[in-house]
This record gives sequence, C-alpha cells and structure tokens, in this order.
Amino acid sequence: MELLDKLNILADAAKYDAACTSSGLDRAGRPGTIGSTTLAGCCHSFSADGRCISLLKVLMTNVCVYDCQYCINRRSNDVPRAAFTPRELCELTMGFYRRNYIEGLFLSSAVSGSPDRTTEGMIETLRLLREEYRFGGYIHAKAIPGADPLLTQRLGLLADRMSVNIELPSAPSLSQLAPDKKKEAILAPMKQIRDGITVSRQELKVYRHAPRFAPAGQSTQMIIGATPETDRQILTLSQGLYRKYQLKRVFYSAYMPVSTSPLLPTPQTFQPPLLREHRLYQADWLLRYYHFQAEEILDEDQPDLDPRMDPKCCWALRHLDFFPVEVNRADYEVLLRVPGIGVRSARRILTARRVGPLTFEGLKRLGVVLKRAQYFLTCSGRVLSGLHVKEDGLLRHLISLEAPALAAPMPQQLSLFADH
Repeated sequence: MELLDKLNILADAAKYDAACTSSGLDRAGRPGTIGSTTLAGCCHSFSADGRCISLLKVLMTNVCVYDCQYCINRRSNDVPRAAFTPRELCELTMGFYRRNYIEGLFLSSAVSGSPDRTTEGMIETLRLLREEYRFGGYIHAKAIPGADPLLTQRLGLLADRMSVNIELPSAPSLSQLAPDKKKEAILAPMKQIRDGITVSRQELKVYRHAPRFAPAGQSTQMIIGATPETDRQILTLSQGLYRKYQLKRVFYSAYMPVSTSPLLPTPQTFQPPLLREHRLYQADWLLRYYHFQAEEILDEDQPDLDPRMDPKCCWALRHLDFFPVEVNRADYEVLLRVPGIGVRSARRILTARRVGPLTFEGLKRLGVVLKRAQYFLTCSGRVLSGLHVKEDGLLRHLISLEAPALAAPMPQQLSLFADH
C-alpha cells in the first residue's frame, strides 16, 4: 500500500480521538536537534477530511483485536485496514515538519496483536524520532491499557504528554459496550503516569539533567451521548479524575453514530449531542479555573445541564440570594461566581480597585462582559442606572444572548434585587 493511502486511512481513523491539545510545554530548540515546543501550542495540520488540526494526528494501525461497539476500528467492522512501520511514520512526520505543515505528532493506535506489541511499535517510532532524527518537537502518545508498566514507562520518557482514554462514563456502560476492556486496566496506567510525573519532577529538583517523564502531563477522553449517564455523573467523574490523577484535561467527545449495534442509538434518528458536549466543556472550565464543585453545578433535582445557557448563568439564577456582588469589596473567589467575569477580568478588578473605586464604565474597560454581569453586580452600592428587571425577564435575556429562539416566557414574576 502506498504511504499516502495509509495516511488517508489512519488519519481518518484517528479523527474521533479528541484527547489532544496544545503542548503545555516550553522547550527551546537545541543545537543538533530539529524542532521545539511552545506553551502556545502547535501550528496547523490537516486531517484526511480537511479539518484543521494542530498536530499530525494519526494511528499507528487501525487493525484491532477488540470489538468495542462504539468504535469505527472495531474488529467486526468492515473498513480498510492499514499499518505504518516505525520508519514510515518517522519519515512522514519529519517530511511534514520540514514543509512547516506541523509542529508535533499525536500518535495513537488500535490494539494490534496485544497491548505490549502495540506499545513496542509506538516506542520504536518515538525512539527513532528522538534519537536518530533528533526531533525535539512536541509528541503526544496514547498509552495502551494492559501494556507492561515498563513499556508505559519507556513511552513516557520519549513523549511530552500522554493520555489514556477512559472511554465511557461508567463501568457498567464500559462492560456492556466494550467487554474486552476493564475499568481497572484503564485506571492503572493513569496512576502510573501520575506517579511517574511526580517522581520525575522531584528528580529534576536534584539533578537538572534527569530524564523527564511526560513533562506536559496527561489527559483523557470520554464519549458522551452513547450511554444513559447524566451530566452530573459525568462531571462528578471528571472532578474525581482531576483530583486523583492530576489530569491536565478531560475531553468530551459527542458520540458519532458509526455502528448499527442494538446497544447504541439508532444512526438514522440519532443526532450527535454537540451542544451537550459544548456545555460540558463550559462546566469543566468552571471546575478547573473557577473553583466550582461538581455538586454545585448540578444536583439530584437537576442532573443535566440546561442547553439554553451556559452553566455559570444557570448556577447564578439558582442562587440569586448570593447576589448582587459589590465589585469594590468582593474577593477573588466571589468575583469568579459572577456571570460575565472571567479569570483575567477578576484579576484586573483586584488590581484596578487599589487605585480607586470602580464604576460600570470602568468594568467594561477591564474586559467584564456587562451584558451578563450588570444584573449581578453593584458598584459602590449602586446598580446600573436604569436597570429594572424581573426574574423571568432576566432568564429570557440570558438565554437570548446565546439562542434567541429559545428565550420563551417563564410564568413566575419576581424582583431580582428587591432592595434596589
């Protein structure tokens, strides 16, 4: 098979794996090597279907011994199969890099033969790139659950970032749709990568030239919409993964109907939950940067995110007793709870108010999104001049900022700020 034909097959097969991101690593180029990494991430590349991506994102092979019902590369699926040799993949990567198509490589693979055999092929590819081709650019490698820990360790010493896909949000769903995979087998390499990163950082404090193990951290991906888990279950799982395994990122992938299995939604009627995926990313951002807990965002009475507006606005509307917030006195954590105030604008507020009291006009110059924040803030004890709103009117307004057609009237009429 021609190299280009392999690329078309294996780049297309990799497009469903969302667990790649910017490098998160700052490594300058060194004499005698090719390539570097920057915190800003990697430049553009293109997949087989024409989408712009930041890395050469490709599978080592799509020949798989597993029969996961949700996967296009499952053993029982009749698709063209291909495999790169380590040398072919190295030549392809270096050729793309020299043409300035890419700045890095995202390497994953189906499980061909066994997890050990697959991991050995990935290690040989990365070894050639690092040692023979002297490639110093960004490499993200997918750890294979079930592989020998020594092989995973070797892979982590060659890659900048690693990831282990958790696949589905619960063990029962995984057992039903991917009976060859076990929760414990997926979590074991996650724990190993976490511990390897911790040990590596401690060694680097003592020995400056100690080998670095996955210095950009680890990430994971889960498929949403293929199984009945609620958003609350998904966010609780993500929160646990961040806390226990120190992940850099959890990626949410809306299920694409690639199977006619009776265990999955019917392809003819199923619409990929892209809006749900978007809301989960917004809620995930609240977990990582806004000091929210999963239990605050959703509860048993409201287990799913409202598709009509972002999760932060939903939380604010359920906790109107928390508002209004006095912008000239509130601490950083309180400011982060206000819709329309982000991490940067909250820090700017803390800095600017040392000089003098802030006004609504000043907040706008600091980057606060007043079309949202104006309903939840006071400046020196005053609301925005001419602001009169009822709770149902506020709900419709916040919804209309994202989806005007969804801004339907609500029955209850309550004052938002009764004292003002």
